[in-house]
Amino acid sequence: MSRNRRVRFVMSRHHGHDHDGEGHAHGWAHHAPADFNRAFALAVALNSMLVLAQVIYGVVANSVALLADAGHNFADVLGLLLAWGAHGVARWQPTHRFTYGWRSASILAGLLNSLILLLATGAIALEAVQRLIQPGPVAGATVMIVAAIAIAVNAASAWMLAAGRSDLNVRAAVVHLIGDAAISLGVLATGGIIYLTRWYWVDAAVSLLIVAAIVWGSWGVLRHSFELSLAAIPQAIDRAKVEHCLRTLPGVTEVHDLHIWALSTTETALTAHLVRPGASLDDAFLSAAEDVLARDFGIRHATLQVEAGDQACRLAPEHVI
Repeated sequence: MSRNRRVRFVMSRHHGHDHDGEGHAHGWAHHAPADFNRAFALAVALNSMLVLAQVIYGVVANSVALLADAGHNFADVLGLLLAWGAHGVARWQPTHRFTYGWRSASILAGLLNSLILLLATGAIALEAVQRLIQPGPVAGATVMIVAAIAIAVNAASAWMLAAGRSDLNVRAAVVHLIGDAAISLGVLATGGIIYLTRWYWVDAAVSLLIVAAIVWGSWGVLRHSFELSLAAIPQAIDRAKVEHCLRTLPGVTEVHDLHIWALSTTETALTAHLVRPGASLDDAFLSAAEDVLARDFGIRHATLQVEAGDQACRLAPEHVI
């Protein structure tokens, strides 16, 4: 091949093998189990019935803590529905318009999930403050019974979805469910305190603690999914290490126009220009590059443009404004 031509090779195969080593640190780079429909359906059904029970008995027991827990669980039901829908939509095949398919729907679902959860805390906090100022009688025994049921439901739901926690979207749902179980444990303790002491203000105080727990637990997922929605490099991937890895490939003298982003909550993509003087068509080189990116960084969708280096690339650093 003539050296006065820029050589372009495209590599975009999905690497289908798992490897040991540093790549295991990159949680979302590994594929979640293929089908969570049954787990999502059961989790949604159980949590929907739980929310209904908490609202009814929260009103009967006059417990804002129980109602707050119901609001938290309702936000999680919406989150589960979003996660379920995104899990299915992400499997849709690419089209001429949506060339990557709908993989990024899982990122958007994680973002919406977190936003819904944070917005729900506003109403909970307002009601808790009002009850703290003017506490009223609370049926502690009823609160304990319903909270115990909530713990069992949330724990069972989290267990069913736990196998897919490598997916940010599913992981967000699992984290919320585990958080719900912990919060329900606090509500159970609240019911016990009220039952023994008649300190009704504890109900409102615990509700404010639930609000703090919701904000603390969802902030990380919100920030992560927001970054991924803007095509930021996934947190567990070090761009400098990836660039160094590409620079050390045989014959490569320069790397530019390097981009790394999340196709979904389980897939990472990369594009880069590699300057390789005297480059010729070399399947072994491309295969080696693919293997090292998949093994060390969990990047299984890579597109590389190999250049001979005798013509200036308009995307090289010195040519980019």
